[in-house]
Formats: sequence, structure tokens, C-alpha cells
Amino acid sequence: MFDLFRSRDKAVRILLGALLLLVALSMVTYLVPNTGSIDRGQESVLAEIGRDKITLQDAQQAVQGALKGRSVPPEMVSFYVPQLVQQLITERSMAYEARRLGLHASEEDTFNAIRQLIPQLFPDGKFVGRETYAAMLAQQNVTIPEFERDVAQQVLVARLRQVLVEGTVVSNDEIEQEYRRRNEKIQVEYALLSRTKLKSEVQISPAEIRDYFEKNRAGFTVPEKRSLSILMIDPGKLEQTINPSDGELRRAYENEKDRFRTPERVKVRHILLKTSGKAPEEDARMKAKAEDLLKQIKAGANFADLARKNSEDPGSAEKGGDLDWVVRGQTVKPFEDTAFALKPKELSGVVKTEYGYHILQLLEHETAHLKTFDEVRAQITDEYRKQRANQSLQDLTDRAQAALKKEPAEQVARELNLPSPIHVEAVAPGDPIPEVGANKDFQQSITGLQKGEVSQPVSVPPNRIAMAVVTAVIPSRGSTFEESEARIRPQLEQQKLDQLVTRRADELLAKAKSMGNDLAKAAKSMGLEVKSPGPFDRQGAVEGLGPASQLYQAFTTPDGALFGPLLLSEGRAVGKVVSHIAPNMTELAAQRAGLRDELKTKKARDRDQVFESGLRERLIKEGKVKINQDVLNRLIANYRG
Repeated sequence: MFDLFRSRDKAVRILLGALLLLVALSMVTYLVPNTGSIDRGQESVLAEIGRDKITLQDAQQAVQGALKGRSVPPEMVSFYVPQLVQQLITERSMAYEARRLGLHASEEDTFNAIRQLIPQLFPDGKFVGRETYAAMLAQQNVTIPEFERDVAQQVLVARLRQVLVEGTVVSNDEIEQEYRRRNEKIQVEYALLSRTKLKSEVQISPAEIRDYFEKNRAGFTVPEKRSLSILMIDPGKLEQTINPSDGELRRAYENEKDRFRTPERVKVRHILLKTSGKAPEEDARMKAKAEDLLKQIKAGANFADLARKNSEDPGSAEKGGDLDWVVRGQTVKPFEDTAFALKPKELSGVVKTEYGYHILQLLEHETAHLKTFDEVRAQITDEYRKQRANQSLQDLTDRAQAALKKEPAEQVARELNLPSPIHVEAVAPGDPIPEVGANKDFQQSITGLQKGEVSQPVSVPPNRIAMAVVTAVIPSRGSTFEESEARIRPQLEQQKLDQLVTRRADELLAKAKSMGNDLAKAAKSMGLEVKSPGPFDRQGAVEGLGPASQLYQAFTTPDGALFGPLLLSEGRAVGKVVSHIAPNMTELAAQRAGLRDELKTKKARDRDQVFESGLRERLIKEGKVKINQDVLNRLIANYRG
């Protein structure tokens, strides 16, 4: 719990996390912070919604946001660009319509929305200050006016959506129907035609493999391959070649002395018995327990053992109550005052805070001081080497890349003092490469390169940079029968197995129907076992088959009727509905309100989608929404490239 208040640095991280969350929430509707009508210079305008503009930069930020959030696969990004742009246009159109209908977001509305979304901006009810607020937004490349304009626009759209929800009505019959649908259970019996069990019946002859190859020869090819010479750059080794002088290190120390100042701090451990979130009558019991634990410690009991067994602070209990070093301002009062007043090894009494009752023990106390140069010399040396290595790494990769275009890889490695190049012959897409592995980024960097061309530098584990020059390109060609035979056999086996399973399942269903829907008798005649799992509902699972959702047919099939064959991962199944079990209607009253809200939300969502589509089309017809197709095409082409 106190780990939530470890330091100002952590508080900043928490605040930044909240801002990132808000940006993520914003992406659900706007994808990027709203630029409004701010003049962005000579950028191309992608779309106009009234006076509002969506620029090329807005769309690019939306794409990068989707890529960063991994909601869009990088290789598919060009296909998603039109959808992302459409979403931008839709949300701006919704805001436009909200204003047209007279909806308004006041400064107070915006303030309340920000306060609700980012409570960390208001610790103890007090605003952290405009300077901190602006600094946090600046890390996201957003100004306060842009951010607040975006939140205000979100409030507008939310109000318009609320108007749509308020107009949604759900009848009692609809609620009852949904309750029955969710809670109805069925009892079935089924026979499974298992691929595993039938696999032994599938036989493939050499003639069939040859015939398949001849008929599908065009589909069997050897992909284009490349031979490579690969240079590896190890930033770690580069760091070790950098040996700063004593004077350089001392200058770095003098320039950054404030970094090495240690404030007054204490190393403390504690036991917490929580009262927050518990019934008032628990307070006295927790206090008595804390006093008893204190007596045990004073009598010689091990503090760390008692903390592990009794403390309710999850961040420190497993460490014997150890909070490590704490500076002033990190913990709540009176915990802080008590901790800084204790002497090393001294125990506190029972201390009450907003979280509960604590027992503290001070382990060490350090006064504020400046670490000496000798104390931080190793740290400064390590930082200096990393900084200089990073500065020279870009220059080294640029030089290597340029040199590989003119000189053999061995010569480049010697001139730049790099390890000998790695030579690989005839690498096909997806093949693992020595010291690189099956690295997707590296594969992409060499895709399409011709002889003599050099790849972009790529990071490869463990913390190295790789770049390659193509020494040969072996064109794609048709496979020979011998090269394709090993691929054909499993394909044919799978095809014949699927056909056999389907044929047997159809045969079972036909037999059962001819025997008056007697599935058990039909299955027995074919040497199959009929299973009878327990009753299940639509959200449940069926023993031996998996999720009940796979048996959706059965829920609408009358008692005594057959269903299937169902296509399953293991094979195909033919089933029979034994009975439908009506739900317990006595629970409907308790669930009515929740069901109404869920159905209302679903209806509103469906209605919202229809409204959005109609609104967008209407505004386009009225000339209120204008889309620059040339700019959109250029954007899509850029990501295809």
C-alpha cells in the first residue's frame, strides 16, 4: 500500500500512466488529440467537418497510436488506414451534430471529466499545479488547450450518445425472452467421429502423390533465396573501448552534482493491520491485535516473521515488512513523522493512519549529504561510456552501411574494427540465420534487396546491431517432385481424412434417421460410442466437445430430434436433443434490472451505429463533410510502401 507512495518519481509515473490511459480512452473515440481549427501550417487536409479539419498529421498519429497499442498488425496497416480515417471523420461528425443540436460542454463539465479520468491530478483534493499538468502533457506532445479541447469534444459526443440511449426502450417480454435464452439448459447425447481414431484408415499411395503433384505443379515452388554477408555491431563492446579521462569524469560530476545529492532518509520496516474498507467494529479488534504483536516483538519475537504472517501491506509483507529507504513526502502522516523521529533499531508504538494500525521499526537513518566523486565514479564512468557509445553508434552504422555498398564485407570489418562478417548461402524467407535466428525485423530488412544492396541496421538479440549486404539472389523456381513429395503427403492425408470423417458422419446421421432417430442404435451399428453429458446452458461447456457455443443448433432443435453433423476441432459430431430444461423463473426479478440495462446498451449500440452511418452520409450530401481522396490515397500508399 505504501509502495503506492514510494517517491515523487513514482507519483510522476502514476500521473503519466493516467494521462496515457486518457489518451488511450481518447483513441476509442478520436484516436488522436483533437487539433480543432488550429493552424498547422501547410499540412495537407485529409477531411473537413464544418470548420474542423483532419490533417495528414492527425491520421498519421492515429496510425502510429494503433501500431503502438498493437491493435493493428504492422503488416496489415495499409488495409486499416481507411477505417482509422473513417473513425476520425465519424467522431468529428458526431461532435459537429452535437453542437448543431445545441449541446454544450462547459468549462466545469470539462474540469469534472478530467478530474474523474485522472484523479492523480488532484491528490488530497488539491490540483498539482498548471506547471506539472503542462509538463505531463508535453511528454505526449500535447498542449493544455489542445488536450482540454479534446476532452470537451469527448463530453459533447458522450452527451449525444446519451440522448440516443435515453430514447431506447426494452419491453418486459424482451427481458423475459433474454432471461429464458440465457438460463435454459438442454440435455443431449452425441457420437463423435474422431479424426484421431480414423487416421489409421487413411492410406496414400505413391501414385496418388505423383498424380497430385502433376495436377498442382504450379503451386509447388522453391522461393527466392539470398546469400548474405552480415556485419554485427555490439554496443556493449563499443562501450568498453571508451576510456574517459579523470578530468572528463570530474567535469561530468561537477555539472550534475544535484543528481548525487541524497536527501535525509530512513530505512524502515512495518507491520500493517488494515482498517480501511472494513466494518467499523473491526477497528477495535485490529488495534488490540496490533498491541499484542507489539508486546510479542518487545518480548523477543522476530519482527520479520511476524510481518510476513500478519502484515496486510502486500508490497512489503513478503519482505518482512521492509519498505527500504523512505524520504520525507513519500508516506502518509503520522507514519512519516514517527519514522523520522525514531532512532536506529528503535520500535514505535501502535501508530494509526488512514490505512490502519502500524508498528514501525527504524533500521537506518541517513542525514542529507552529497555523495563524493569517488562514491559515484563507477556510475559516472558507466553513464559516460553509454552516452559516448550511443553517440558513435549511429556514425559507425552509417559508415558501415555506406562502405558495404563499395567494398567487400571482410574489408569493411577490418577497417571499422568489427568482428569478421557472417556468410550465409541461399537463405529463404523464414529460415533461421546464424547469430540472428528467425528474426522477423531482419527478414523484412533484406526482403526485395538485389545483389550488392545493403539492408537497414536492425536490432537483434542480445543487444546487437546487424546489417547485411546481398552477395547473390537465387530466383524462385518450380519445385521438382522429389522436393515437393514431403509436403504433398500430409496435404493428401488431411484431405482424405476430412472426406472420410464427413462421409462417416453423414452416414451416421442417415442411419439414425432411418431408425426413428435412435442415435444409440445407429452408432452401435457403426462401432461408435454414444455419450450423454450433463445438462448445460449456452455459456457452459459440453463434456468431450468443448464450449456449448459449438452446439448452437441444439438449443433450437425440438426434443427427440437429431442435429449435426457439427464440425469440431477433433472431428464431426452427430447429436440428439434429449430434453430442454426450462429456467428457474424465480430469479428473473433479481436479474430484471441488469438484463434491461444490458439489452438497452446493446440496442443503443446498434442504434448508434445506424445513426453514425446515416449522419455521416447526410453531412457528406449537405457538403458539411468533405474528404480529400487524393490525400487519403497518398497516405495509404505511404504505408504500403
